[in-house]
Amino acid sequence: MTTVRQRRAGKGTEATEDQPSEEKNVKPDGKILSDHTGGKLWNILSISVGGIVALSLGLLTSVYVATLHENDLWFSNIKEVEREISFRTECGLYYSYYKQMIQAASIQQGLHGLVYDNKTESVRTINILERMNVYQEVLLSILYRILPIQQYLEPVYFYIYTLFGLQAVYVIALYVTSWLLSGTWLSGLLAACWYITNRTDTTRVEFTIPLRENWALPFFAVQIAAITYLLRTHLQPVQERLTLTAVFIATFLFSLTWQFNQFMMLIQALALFILDCFDMLPTAKVTWLYIIQISALLLVCVLQFFNSMILGSLLISFNASVLIARTIQKNLKKGGLLNRLGKLILHVLLVLCLTLLINKFIKRSLNLESDEHIFKFLKAKFGFGATRDFDANLYLCEEAFGLLPLNTFSRLSDTLLFYVYVFVLFLMTVAAVIVAFQNLSGSNQVQFMEKMEECTVTLKPDAAYNLIHTVLFGCLALSTMRMKYLWTSHMCVFASFGLCSTEVWKLILKCIHLYTSQRTHVIKYSVLIITLLYISYKFWPGIMDELSELREFYDPDTVELMNWIKSSTPNTAVFAGSMQLLAGVKLCTGRTLTNHPHYEDKNLRERTKQIYQIYAKRSPEDVYRILRSFGTDYVILEDSICYERRHSRGCRLRDLLDIANGHIMDGLGENEPDLKPSLYPRFCEEIKKNLPSYTIHFTRVFQNKTFHVYKLAKHK
Repeated sequence: MTTVRQRRAGKGTEATEDQPSEEKNVKPDGKILSDHTGGKLWNILSISVGGIVALSLGLLTSVYVATLHENDLWFSNIKEVEREISFRTECGLYYSYYKQMIQAASIQQGLHGLVYDNKTESVRTINILERMNVYQEVLLSILYRILPIQQYLEPVYFYIYTLFGLQAVYVIALYVTSWLLSGTWLSGLLAACWYITNRTDTTRVEFTIPLRENWALPFFAVQIAAITYLLRTHLQPVQERLTLTAVFIATFLFSLTWQFNQFMMLIQALALFILDCFDMLPTAKVTWLYIIQISALLLVCVLQFFNSMILGSLLISFNASVLIARTIQKNLKKGGLLNRLGKLILHVLLVLCLTLLINKFIKRSLNLESDEHIFKFLKAKFGFGATRDFDANLYLCEEAFGLLPLNTFSRLSDTLLFYVYVFVLFLMTVAAVIVAFQNLSGSNQVQFMEKMEECTVTLKPDAAYNLIHTVLFGCLALSTMRMKYLWTSHMCVFASFGLCSTEVWKLILKCIHLYTSQRTHVIKYSVLIITLLYISYKFWPGIMDELSELREFYDPDTVELMNWIKSSTPNTAVFAGSMQLLAGVKLCTGRTLTNHPHYEDKNLRERTKQIYQIYAKRSPEDVYRILRSFGTDYVILEDSICYERRHSRGCRLRDLLDIANGHIMDGLGENEPDLKPSLYPRFCEEIKKNLPSYTIHFTRVFQNKTFHVYKLAKHK
């Protein structure tokens, strides 16, 4: 009987896989058992080595960015106020809530201070947990208070080390995704190496530590890895449930830590929708992913005290529309090519109309206007009419929200990443088009097996998802430079997968009639090793030089300003000024602000525009009245804004204010015909002349090379 079972198993791999119970009865000296045991041991060894390499690379990346941060600022040696000033713009605002929770008398009082905050926006009490994604700061502050680490680690180090530690999670997630796609951990090694050597374009964590994306992107990478595993075929029910749980947790954490989560997940939902329409993903799994996205976002909505911006998100409307439309059109994936195309066009139109109707209904019902500035910005950016809207122009004039610079591709090409990426993207796109056509036409793949076998193998569901993911996020990055970090990190994964994929090399070699299994493996590993050697040879010396380069934080004017505010103004004083500077004022001094950089609120946007009249052509009476309406005691004027040269004419802050106010801009150049000269000079310039019309309302109390602080008179 044993001999018979050996012969049955020897006929093909299917017999061996389908009858594991029979393999147990094979004699120890049987060839099948020997091969099976050897293969199993080799898999265990490979997974163990791959796992160790992943952990090592993750930890090395964390140490690398932490060292760069220390070397750039000499963070361990500078004063506390200098450390806090180094958290620029909105980074300082977010970190201030961590500091506030640490300094509170108790956790309960700290939470109460966030829920009933009256220092972030003067003459208003707002709920910080509702308005901003700061649960990570809350959790971290609680951990710092309850863990026995206060004697060994300062609060600021606990904070930044956590962020640098998340970089390890990020790199490991990218590594695992590439490994899952290609089947070899060497692919993950290459992805991690590309991520590190292209650090300028893959992350900015070392100089914008508290930024929301630095919290969120590691969880997004984990979610992509989990989705990649979920889309594998032949998963056991237990494996599928565990993976769905992992997807949900990662999606929830990503949504909780970044206010732009809904827009990123909308792009992800579009990728799933496209693939589902072309029958390239299992419908049941796609449905679960839609439900997970909605559930995670609604849970975040509850935690953020029913934040209206989340309820009115396009993601919820879109996912609900897809599920409704699918219920209406039950026979969407049946019929011939023309029949399927007709149904598909109707399905897309139905989903689009339902999305707009549901979203419009929700926004009107709840009177939502929190994200209108984003749509104004997008409308103006893509040429659907010029705008004089101050908020939209503020985004349009920022380099971060412009098109991706061409020199980005030059840097990515230096590491060979961009060349490999384009090559793999081309092959995969061709395969995707052919497979999509076959799926729509209902053709029998057996008829084209010789030509199409490679495409069907290459374009497995997990690879198909990552293909559409990289295309859509690539389009986002090309249109908006700030979003490039979502694309470039995945570019490392996608390119390394293609370079190390047996299916890709099999396809290439079959096209030129040179395919053999042995030749495929030789070429695959040879190209991989050569690429790794090239990267090591070219970039290792540069990394070592970078790690040995020492700098020091130096901003004496801002330090002097913060020290003066702390020593010379009351704790209850209210300060007005630029959004970026006021975030630092709150962090370093704890004083009350009139406005701040977290721009996702209509009332705050209008308030900021009013405060910024200090840089416009307005009368001293108007400016004084505006500032006092927000309870302002002191106003800080910055020469870098008043005499700005960083932007060209038409994009300077003073120009945006002039246009919004209907005034002609300063300097040589054209103006729109309906703009008129202002009756008043520019406030930030004229106030320095100490004219009676200004000194009656404003008294200069502090001045250095960069800042001028004026105290407002309190008239009866």
